[in-house]
Amino acid sequence: MLAIIDGVRTPFCKAGGRLSGWDADDLGAFVTREVIARTGISPGDVDEVIFGNVAQPAHACNVARVIALKAGLPESTIAHTVQRNCASGMQAFATAAMQIQTGESDLIIVGGAESMTNIPLLFGDKMTELFANMFRAKTAGKRIKALASFRPGFLKPIIGLQLGLSDVYSGLNMGQTAEILAREFGITRSDQDEFALMSHQRAIAAQQAGRINEELSPIFDDRYKTTLNADDGPRDGQTLEALGKLRPYFDRHAGTVTVGNACPVTDGAAAMIVASPKRAKELGLEPIGYMTGYAFAALAGSHMGLGPAYATAKLFDRTGMKMSDFDIVELNEAFAAQVIANERAFESQEFAREHLGRKKALGAIGRERLNVNGGAIAFGHPVGATGARLILTALQELKRRGDSKALATLCIGGGQGAAFALEAA
Repeated sequence: MLAIIDGVRTPFCKAGGRLSGWDADDLGAFVTREVIARTGISPGDVDEVIFGNVAQPAHACNVARVIALKAGLPESTIAHTVQRNCASGMQAFATAAMQIQTGESDLIIVGGAESMTNIPLLFGDKMTELFANMFRAKTAGKRIKALASFRPGFLKPIIGLQLGLSDVYSGLNMGQTAEILAREFGITRSDQDEFALMSHQRAIAAQQAGRINEELSPIFDDRYKTTLNADDGPRDGQTLEALGKLRPYFDRHAGTVTVGNACPVTDGAAAMIVASPKRAKELGLEPIGYMTGYAFAALAGSHMGLGPAYATAKLFDRTGMKMSDFDIVELNEAFAAQVIANERAFESQEFAREHLGRKKALGAIGRERLNVNGGAIAFGHPVGATGARLILTALQELKRRGDSKALATLCIGGGQGAAFALEAA
């Protein structure tokens, strides 16, 4: 059992927007400082820092170590970065649990950070070779010869973000895998747009009621020179009519997935303090909850969106839990089609037998407990941070409701899934 003391996140903002001036290490350092301030722990009490990050900024190798130092932690604080695509923030928790279980550490700052704005454009092989020849040239003549090989086409950039959102093994980008699920599960465009509308409506209601503010820390917006204190993705007044006007993005002719029923590309970070129950008691820290079990599972990359079903089945097998044990469910909304596919897979006896090796279905999720404050279609999905955000959001909601247990789960690009069982303190 892992004690989760407290957590905080930045507002999540669309890439190229209000957090574009913050790199991943800056975002991570910000939430690390904030969570230390919220809990009142001494920086010297932190044994280790573990952060999830997907894009791995070139200027901040082992970004977790850079985050720790920028946040003011002692140079003696060990730190490392984990990467499991969309579940990197959850992997930080899983790794921390193992470190604490083995006695390597007692109190760890975990989290995730991603600046999708700053994922770089890359040069292709020909331009890279030209630069290499220029650097190797020992005479002016050889440098001129190398430069003479230049062609304008060499400057065509390789888009790092586009590469990262594609699965090299299946050859599909994430949107194309969502289209596969939509076809196989008979999910219509209307189904997806209606789900997207629900996400925005719930997110706006949560913002207006102040529920989301409990997990946020305001951050300075370099672009507009103001303090940013809310996610900028949720759309007040979103309508089915507006969503219906958007063209399919990944399959222009026969597709149903649009930018409106998919999550936006987003910047953001989240951090939490976790500890052994014994260490938390020694420091007088009151946990907001506990992580009582977790599982990762793998499947075909072409069907990566079904990762939650596979991982949850594995979690149930490990822990003996069942769907009816959970009061709320946080399931990441990479795409509306992917969430709906999981809803149908969870309650399908046939899917359970054929794909999960189970005699009975996992059990219906039920929208009354699913993403009750909205999800990534509204808030966005900064890939390294989302896993931590799901855990933080779930625990805060359990606390507000006085409920007991939550399931936090997501799909992972490349064909994996993660499922975490959480319990209120």
